[in-house]
Amino acid sequence: MPDLSLRLPSPLVELDDERFARHGVRVYLKRDDLIHPELPGNKWRKLRLNLLAAREQGHSRLLTFGGAYSNHLSATAAAGYHFGFDTVGVVRGEEHLPLNDTLSAAVGHGMELTYLDRTTYRRKLDPEVVDDLRQRFGPCYLLPEGGSNALAALGCTDVPAEIEVDFDVICCACGTGGTLAGVAAGLRPGQRAIGFSALKGGQFLVNDVNRLQTEAFGVPAGNWSIEMDFHFGGFAKRTDELAVFIADFLDRHGFRPDWVYVAKMLYGLLSLTERGRFAPGTTVVALITG
Repeated sequence: MPDLSLRLPSPLVELDDERFARHGVRVYLKRDDLIHPELPGNKWRKLRLNLLAAREQGHSRLLTFGGAYSNHLSATAAAGYHFGFDTVGVVRGEEHLPLNDTLSAAVGHGMELTYLDRTTYRRKLDPEVVDDLRQRFGPCYLLPEGGSNALAALGCTDVPAEIEVDFDVICCACGTGGTLAGVAAGLRPGQRAIGFSALKGGQFLVNDVNRLQTEAFGVPAGNWSIEMDFHFGGFAKRTDELAVFIADFLDRHGFRPDWVYVAKMLYGLLSLTERGRFAPGTTVVALITG
Protein backbone atom coordinates (compact mmCIF):
# COMPACT_ATOMS: atom_id res chain seq x y z
CA MET A 1 0.00 0.00 0.00
CA PRO A 2 1.19 3.57 -0.60
CA ASP A 3 2.55 5.67 2.24
CA LEU A 4 -0.28 7.96 3.33
CA SER A 5 1.51 9.30 6.43
CA LEU A 6 -1.08 7.69 8.67
CA ARG A 7 -0.91 8.81 12.28
CA LEU A 8 -0.74 5.46 14.03
CA PRO A 9 -1.01 4.78 16.86
CA SER A 10 -3.53 7.57 17.08
CA PRO A 11 -3.01 10.07 19.93
CA LEU A 12 -4.32 9.36 23.42
CA VAL A 13 -5.18 12.52 25.37
CA GLU A 14 -6.37 12.75 28.95
CA LEU A 15 -9.50 14.85 29.38
CA ASP A 16 -9.26 17.49 32.10
CA ASP A 17 -12.93 17.86 33.01
CA GLU A 18 -14.23 18.36 36.55
CA ARG A 19 -17.60 16.86 35.60
CA PHE A 20 -15.92 13.46 35.43
CA ALA A 21 -13.27 14.12 38.06
CA ARG A 22 -15.77 14.82 40.83
CA HIS A 23 -17.12 11.30 40.35
CA GLY A 24 -13.61 9.82 40.49
CA VAL A 25 -13.70 8.89 36.81
CA ARG A 26 -10.66 9.41 34.60
CA VAL A 27 -11.32 9.86 30.87
CA TYR A 28 -8.98 9.63 27.90
CA LEU A 29 -9.83 10.51 24.31
CA LYS A 30 -8.44 8.10 21.71
CA ARG A 31 -8.17 10.49 18.75
CA ASP A 32 -8.72 8.18 15.81
CA ASP A 33 -10.15 11.18 13.98
CA LEU A 34 -6.52 12.31 13.53
CA ILE A 35 -5.33 9.16 11.71
CA HIS A 36 -5.73 10.80 8.27
CA PRO A 37 -7.86 13.75 7.10
CA GLU A 38 -9.51 11.71 4.32
CA LEU A 39 -9.56 8.33 6.08
CA PRO A 40 -10.23 9.22 9.70
CA GLY A 41 -10.97 7.01 12.60
CA ASN A 42 -12.84 3.78 12.19
CA LYS A 43 -13.02 4.38 8.43
CA TRP A 44 -9.34 3.47 7.95
CA ARG A 45 -9.43 0.62 10.44
CA LYS A 46 -12.52 -0.90 8.77
CA LEU A 47 -11.27 -0.43 5.21
CA ARG A 48 -7.66 -1.59 5.61
CA LEU A 49 -8.15 -5.36 5.50
CA ASN A 50 -10.95 -5.05 2.96
CA LEU A 51 -8.61 -3.20 0.59
CA LEU A 52 -6.07 -5.99 0.92
CA ALA A 53 -8.76 -8.61 0.30
CA ALA A 54 -10.04 -6.76 -2.77
CA ARG A 55 -6.53 -6.61 -4.19
CA GLU A 56 -5.83 -10.27 -3.42
CA GLN A 57 -9.09 -11.28 -5.14
CA GLY A 58 -8.12 -9.36 -8.26
CA HIS A 59 -10.74 -6.62 -8.02
CA SER A 60 -10.17 -3.16 -9.43
CA ARG A 61 -13.51 -1.67 -8.35
CA LEU A 62 -15.13 -1.14 -4.95
CA LEU A 63 -18.92 -0.79 -4.64
CA THR A 64 -20.57 0.30 -1.43
CA PHE A 65 -23.71 1.86 0.04
CA GLY A 66 -24.70 4.83 2.15
CA GLY A 67 -26.96 7.79 2.74
CA ALA A 68 -26.38 11.20 1.24
CA TYR A 69 -24.29 12.25 4.26
CA SER A 70 -22.37 8.99 4.63
CA ASN A 71 -18.76 9.55 5.64
CA HIS A 72 -18.22 5.92 4.67
CA LEU A 73 -18.94 6.80 1.04
CA SER A 74 -16.44 9.65 1.01
CA ALA A 75 -13.82 7.55 2.82
CA THR A 76 -14.25 4.67 0.36
CA ALA A 77 -13.85 7.11 -2.51
CA ALA A 78 -10.66 8.48 -0.95
CA ALA A 79 -9.33 4.96 -0.37
CA GLY A 80 -10.03 4.08 -3.99
CA TYR A 81 -8.24 7.21 -5.15
CA HIS A 82 -5.15 6.54 -3.03
CA PHE A 83 -4.98 2.78 -3.58
CA GLY A 84 -5.90 2.59 -7.25
CA PHE A 85 -9.49 1.29 -7.19
CA ASP A 86 -12.46 2.55 -9.15
CA THR A 87 -15.33 3.25 -6.77
CA VAL A 88 -19.11 3.20 -7.02
CA GLY A 89 -21.35 4.67 -4.33
CA VAL A 90 -24.96 3.50 -4.13
CA VAL A 91 -26.85 6.32 -2.42
CA ARG A 92 -30.14 5.90 -0.56
CA GLY A 93 -32.95 8.01 -2.01
CA GLU A 94 -33.25 10.40 -4.92
CA GLU A 95 -30.51 12.54 -6.41
CA HIS A 96 -30.43 16.13 -5.16
CA LEU A 97 -28.36 18.78 -6.89
CA PRO A 98 -26.13 20.49 -6.12
CA LEU A 99 -24.38 17.70 -4.25
CA ASN A 100 -23.73 18.21 -0.55
CA ASP A 101 -20.15 18.44 0.73
CA THR A 102 -19.94 14.73 1.55
CA LEU A 103 -20.99 13.52 -1.89
CA SER A 104 -18.97 16.28 -3.59
CA ALA A 105 -15.86 15.00 -1.82
CA ALA A 106 -16.65 11.46 -2.96
CA VAL A 107 -17.08 12.56 -6.59
CA GLY A 108 -13.91 14.61 -6.30
CA HIS A 109 -12.04 11.40 -5.56
CA GLY A 110 -13.52 9.74 -8.63
CA MET A 111 -16.50 7.91 -7.16
CA GLU A 112 -19.39 7.22 -9.55
CA LEU A 113 -22.70 7.74 -7.80
CA THR A 114 -25.95 5.91 -8.44
CA TYR A 115 -29.21 6.09 -6.53
CA LEU A 116 -31.76 3.61 -5.22
CA ASP A 117 -35.22 4.58 -4.06
CA ARG A 118 -35.72 3.90 -0.36
CA THR A 119 -37.85 0.80 -0.92
CA THR A 120 -35.23 -0.83 -3.15
CA TYR A 121 -32.42 0.37 -0.87
CA ARG A 122 -33.88 -1.61 2.01
CA ARG A 123 -33.33 -4.69 -0.19
CA LYS A 124 -29.86 -3.58 -1.30
CA LEU A 125 -28.21 -6.89 -0.46
CA ASP A 126 -30.86 -9.07 -2.08
CA PRO A 127 -29.26 -11.13 -4.85
CA GLU A 128 -31.35 -9.56 -7.62
CA VAL A 129 -30.39 -6.03 -6.54
CA VAL A 130 -26.70 -6.90 -6.26
CA ASP A 131 -26.77 -8.73 -9.60
CA ASP A 132 -28.31 -5.69 -11.27
CA LEU A 133 -25.59 -3.45 -9.84
CA ARG A 134 -22.87 -5.81 -11.04
CA GLN A 135 -24.39 -5.94 -14.50
CA ARG A 136 -24.33 -2.15 -14.62
CA PHE A 137 -20.89 -1.57 -13.16
CA GLY A 138 -19.01 -4.81 -13.78
CA PRO A 139 -17.14 -7.04 -11.34
CA CYS A 140 -16.61 -5.34 -8.00
CA TYR A 141 -15.65 -5.91 -4.40
CA LEU A 142 -18.79 -5.26 -2.39
CA LEU A 143 -18.53 -3.35 0.89
CA PRO A 144 -21.64 -3.23 3.09
CA GLU A 145 -23.17 -0.01 4.33
CA GLY A 146 -20.84 1.57 6.86
CA GLY A 147 -18.11 -0.86 5.81
CA SER A 148 -18.96 -3.27 8.64
CA ASN A 149 -18.10 -6.87 7.91
CA ALA A 150 -15.86 -9.49 9.51
CA LEU A 151 -12.69 -7.94 8.05
CA ALA A 152 -13.73 -4.52 9.35
CA ALA A 153 -14.20 -5.95 12.83
CA LEU A 154 -10.79 -7.60 12.64
CA GLY A 155 -9.27 -4.26 11.67
CA CYS A 156 -10.71 -2.59 14.75
CA THR A 157 -9.13 -5.04 17.19
CA ASP A 158 -5.94 -2.95 17.00
CA VAL A 159 -7.46 -0.12 19.03
CA PRO A 160 -7.08 -1.55 22.56
CA ALA A 161 -3.53 -2.73 21.85
CA GLU A 162 -2.51 0.86 21.04
CA ILE A 163 -3.67 2.17 24.43
CA GLU A 164 -0.71 2.32 26.81
CA VAL A 165 -2.60 3.28 29.96
CA ASP A 166 -4.53 0.82 32.09
CA PHE A 167 -8.23 1.29 31.49
CA ASP A 168 -11.46 -0.39 32.52
CA VAL A 169 -13.97 0.71 29.89
CA ILE A 170 -13.79 1.81 26.28
CA CYS A 171 -16.68 3.63 24.61
CA CYS A 172 -17.55 4.22 20.98
CA ALA A 173 -20.46 5.41 18.89
CA CYS A 174 -22.46 2.79 16.99
CA GLY A 175 -23.96 3.07 13.53
CA THR A 176 -23.53 -0.43 12.14
CA GLY A 177 -21.71 -2.13 15.04
CA GLY A 178 -18.46 -3.02 13.27
CA THR A 179 -16.23 -0.86 15.42
CA LEU A 180 -17.75 -2.08 18.69
CA ALA A 181 -17.49 -5.70 17.52
CA GLY A 182 -13.77 -5.38 16.82
CA VAL A 183 -12.81 -3.19 19.76
CA ALA A 184 -14.56 -5.47 22.25
CA ALA A 185 -12.82 -8.51 20.77
CA GLY A 186 -9.45 -6.85 21.37
CA LEU A 187 -9.98 -6.22 25.08
CA ARG A 188 -8.15 -7.95 27.91
CA PRO A 189 -10.05 -9.93 30.56
CA GLY A 190 -11.84 -7.61 32.96
CA GLN A 191 -12.18 -4.77 30.47
CA ARG A 192 -15.49 -3.98 28.80
CA ALA A 193 -16.82 -1.91 25.93
CA ILE A 194 -19.91 0.30 25.71
CA GLY A 195 -21.44 1.35 22.42
CA PHE A 196 -23.76 4.32 22.05
CA SER A 197 -26.34 3.91 19.31
CA ALA A 198 -26.62 6.95 17.04
CA LEU A 199 -29.88 5.52 15.69
CA LYS A 200 -33.36 5.53 17.14
CA GLY A 201 -34.57 1.97 17.52
CA GLY A 202 -31.02 0.62 17.45
CA GLN A 203 -31.84 -2.60 19.31
CA PHE A 204 -31.03 -4.55 16.13
CA LEU A 205 -27.38 -3.58 16.66
CA VAL A 206 -27.11 -6.16 19.44
CA ASN A 207 -27.77 -8.97 16.96
CA ASP A 208 -25.51 -7.34 14.37
CA VAL A 209 -22.56 -7.10 16.76
CA ASN A 210 -23.05 -10.70 17.85
CA ARG A 211 -23.16 -11.76 14.18
CA LEU A 212 -20.04 -9.79 13.25
CA GLN A 213 -18.10 -11.21 16.18
CA THR A 214 -19.19 -14.74 15.31
CA GLU A 215 -18.15 -14.25 11.68
CA ALA A 216 -14.82 -12.67 12.58
CA PHE A 217 -13.80 -14.49 15.76
CA GLY A 218 -15.96 -17.61 16.01
CA VAL A 219 -17.99 -16.55 19.07
CA PRO A 220 -19.43 -13.33 20.53
CA ALA A 221 -17.16 -11.72 23.11
CA GLY A 222 -19.84 -11.05 25.72
CA ASN A 223 -17.91 -8.11 27.21
CA TRP A 224 -19.90 -5.27 25.70
CA SER A 225 -23.26 -3.51 25.84
CA ILE A 226 -25.05 -0.83 23.84
CA GLU A 227 -26.79 2.27 25.21
CA MET A 228 -29.93 3.07 23.22
CA ASP A 229 -31.09 6.35 24.79
CA PHE A 230 -28.68 8.94 23.42
CA HIS A 231 -29.68 9.20 19.76
CA PHE A 232 -31.27 12.69 20.09
CA GLY A 233 -34.13 11.85 17.78
CA GLY A 234 -32.43 9.41 15.43
CA PHE A 235 -29.60 9.13 12.96
CA ALA A 236 -28.28 12.50 11.72
CA LYS A 237 -30.77 14.28 13.96
CA ARG A 238 -29.93 16.69 16.75
CA THR A 239 -31.54 18.90 19.35
CA ASP A 240 -30.76 22.22 21.00
CA GLU A 241 -29.57 20.27 24.05
CA LEU A 242 -26.95 18.47 21.97
CA ALA A 243 -25.90 21.74 20.32
CA VAL A 244 -25.35 23.31 23.74
CA PHE A 245 -23.29 20.32 24.84
CA ILE A 246 -21.10 20.54 21.72
CA ALA A 247 -20.51 24.28 22.16
CA ASP A 248 -19.64 23.75 25.82
CA PHE A 249 -17.27 20.89 24.99
CA LEU A 250 -15.53 23.08 22.42
CA ASP A 251 -15.18 25.86 24.96
CA ARG A 252 -13.81 23.53 27.62
CA HIS A 253 -11.47 21.44 25.48
CA GLY A 254 -10.86 23.21 22.16
CA PHE A 255 -12.36 20.29 20.28
CA ARG A 256 -15.72 20.20 18.49
CA PRO A 257 -17.07 16.63 18.51
CA ASP A 258 -18.91 15.38 15.43
CA TRP A 259 -22.63 15.73 16.14
CA VAL A 260 -23.78 12.68 14.15
CA TYR A 261 -21.84 10.16 16.23
CA VAL A 262 -19.17 11.35 18.64
CA ALA A 263 -21.03 14.11 20.49
CA LYS A 264 -23.88 11.72 21.25
CA MET A 265 -21.41 9.21 22.66
CA LEU A 266 -19.65 11.83 24.82
CA TYR A 267 -22.97 13.18 26.08
CA GLY A 268 -24.01 9.64 26.95
CA LEU A 269 -20.72 8.96 28.70
CA LEU A 270 -21.14 12.07 30.86
CA SER A 271 -24.75 11.16 31.62
CA LEU A 272 -23.81 7.64 32.73
CA THR A 273 -21.02 9.05 34.88
CA GLU A 274 -23.38 11.47 36.60
CA ARG A 275 -25.81 8.60 37.23
CA GLY A 276 -23.09 6.66 39.06
CA ARG A 277 -22.65 4.00 36.39
CA PHE A 278 -18.88 3.95 36.95
CA ALA A 279 -17.28 3.30 40.32
CA PRO A 280 -14.78 5.88 41.60
CA GLY A 281 -11.35 5.01 40.26
CA THR A 282 -12.66 3.85 36.87
CA THR A 283 -10.62 4.80 33.81
CA VAL A 284 -12.57 5.21 30.59
CA VAL A 285 -11.29 5.60 27.03
CA ALA A 286 -13.62 7.37 24.59
CA LEU A 287 -12.87 6.45 21.00
CA ILE A 288 -13.20 9.50 18.74
CA THR A 289 -14.08 7.94 15.42
CA GLY A 290 -14.61 11.00 13.25
